[in-house]
Formats: sequence, structure tokens, C-alpha cells
Amino acid sequence: MPTQPPGTAPAPGAAADPAILAAAITVANAAADAAGAIARAYFRTRIPADLKPDQSPVTRADREAEQAMRAIITAALPEHGILGEEFGLERAEKPWRWVLDPIDGTRAFITGRPVFGTLIGLLHHGHPVLGVIDQPVTGERWLGVTGQPTRFTGRFGGAAGTRICPRLADAELSATSPDMLGSALPRFQVLAKATRRVTWGGDCYAYGLLALGHIDIIAERDLKIWDWAALLPVIEGAGGRVTDWAGAPLTAASAGDVLAVGDPTLLPAASAALRG
Repeated sequence: MPTQPPGTAPAPGAAADPAILAAAITVANAAADAAGAIARAYFRTRIPADLKPDQSPVTRADREAEQAMRAIITAALPEHGILGEEFGLERAEKPWRWVLDPIDGTRAFITGRPVFGTLIGLLHHGHPVLGVIDQPVTGERWLGVTGQPTRFTGRFGGAAGTRICPRLADAELSATSPDMLGSALPRFQVLAKATRRVTWGGDCYAYGLLALGHIDIIAERDLKIWDWAALLPVIEGAGGRVTDWAGAPLTAASAGDVLAVGDPTLLPAASAALRG
């Protein structure tokens, strides 16, 4: 299938020190390896889950995986800050900040479905400059670095590069769950009616499939920064775009609505549909 030229998206963090980024790639891969080993050890073991205050599930695997990644990052790059979903923020004043989601898709994880993933992002002065999506059960990993083509490794084949798809009518639309859309579900349905079809489920794995050219649009809401920071370098390095529903850049202050498109020419029409 035709694909977009990778690595051509805007890169606001491009001024980041290349030597630090090179070291960060090694650290990110080591962190993903450690988190993946923990996730695999608990996968399909009927691991119990607790409920957090927001009623989302969390398991021992989430906590242990984040602790393992924090230890690796701190040992290698002690001058970097870390923000994790389970254990919060440390070294908040640092210009380099890792953003970790040890198991994105805990509901999938505890129900035995291999469509969860570990998300590892790195911000430089608030801009995502590195991202990893790792699926430890299927052995697939996406690595995005600002200004570079996205790299993908996986045993099932596939190559990084979003699909050329300039028309909404030809687009494959995806979202994890209608529940996450809340009161914005009618606006999502406007977009859905304009596309070829809608598929549900996938969490971060769906964004990896978008970066491989199998999904064209993902529109979701209520995402935290650890849900999207790693996705942006991966998708934009594969030729796509990631914004909020209005088409504006994502920042730490964003409301949590995320729109990802494989073909950047889809962005205006998709955003207009989501505005109702």
C-alpha cells in the first residue's frame, strides 16, 4: 500500500542535544525490555486488580513495571525528571522529563488480550522528542525520535509508514471505547458516519497500527499526558499527525482529546467533523 514519507512532520523539539537523544534511545529500549519482562511474567495469570480513585484498574504488574523503568532511567540519566502514571513526578525542575505508562490498556491486560502496551515518552522543555510503544507479548516495538523516521520491529511483519488516504470516505476510524467519549459521542458519530468503518478497542496498540498504515484516524478523549506523549514521535515519524480535536498541538495543558491521522491531509476534515 502507498505510504507517507516518514520523518517529515513538524518537530518542535528538534533542538534537543543529539548526544542526549542517542543515550536516551538506549535507555528507552532497556526500560521497555525490563517492563516487558514483568508484563509477560504476569500475563494470563489471573492477576488481581485494584481500583484507583478514577475507577480505572491497576495491578501489581503496572507498579512493578514502572518501578523497574524508573530505576533504569535514574541510574543512567539521573539529571532527568520522571513522570509516571502510578508513582507521579520526581525532579520536576529538569528540562528533560520521561513520561511512563507501564501498562497502557490494563483492562486488556487483565482480560488476557495482547493489545495493551508499555508507553515510554521523553519530553524536552515540554515537547515530546522520543516515544516507544512496546507490545511485550507479540514482540512488537515502535521507536519514534524527533526528526527521524520511526523504527518498527516485530515478528509478524509490517513496516513503519502511514497510509496515503486523503478522503474521509476511505478512512478506517478507531477508538478504544465509546465510554471514553462521554458527552462528545455525538460528535464522534459525525466523524464515524463520514468514514468507511469504525473499529473499537486497542488502546496504544491501535496507534502503532496507524503508524504501520492499517488505521487512518483515531479519535479519543480523556487521555492523560502519559497516554499520548510517547505516541506523538512514533506517529509523526511515520508520516502522520497528532493533535487535539480542534487540530491544535498537544501540551501538558491540553484537555485530553486526541486526534491522530495517518495522512495529514485528513486532519482538517476530521477536526471539522469532531467540532460537529
